[in-house]
Amino acid sequence: MNLYDYIPHPRIEARKSLGPPKTDDGRLGVNGKIGALITTAVGTMWAAYLFFFLTLVSLPATIASHNPVLIIQWIAQTFLQLVLLPIIIVGQNIQGKASDKRAIETYKDAEAILHECQQLQQHLATQDDVLVNMMNRVETMLTKMETT
Repeated sequence: MNLYDYIPHPRIEARKSLGPPKTDDGRLGVNGKIGALITTAVGTMWAAYLFFFLTLVSLPATIASHNPVLIIQWIAQTFLQLVLLPIIIVGQNIQGKASDKRAIETYKDAEAILHECQQLQQHLATQDDVLVNMMNRVETMLTKMETT
């Protein structure tokens, strides 16, 4: 007599082949690959340095104009946009890697919890066997007591 039949969830087997999700796992078409390539190239501090020096090319002419509107435009449209863009991408890349690390750790934690649950299932199955044996003994004893 078995008190419980353990049936593992189908996701358990599927999970083994997938592994944890990562940022780079997304399916990319041609446009996605081109975008990823450009983002990878622009999203470096070297690109930020390059863009910074590129903005300096127009700075002397802007200052020489003594026009506050042109100076503000240079700051907002030239300097901030060109220099901050790659720095923001660098920050996003760092956050993506941190997210991937968290996903891997969460995956490992879930794997450990699953293992513990499977151990509990085995333990409970052993206890079920002991209980069934005890119930059979009690039944046997009661039967013997009834016949005597």
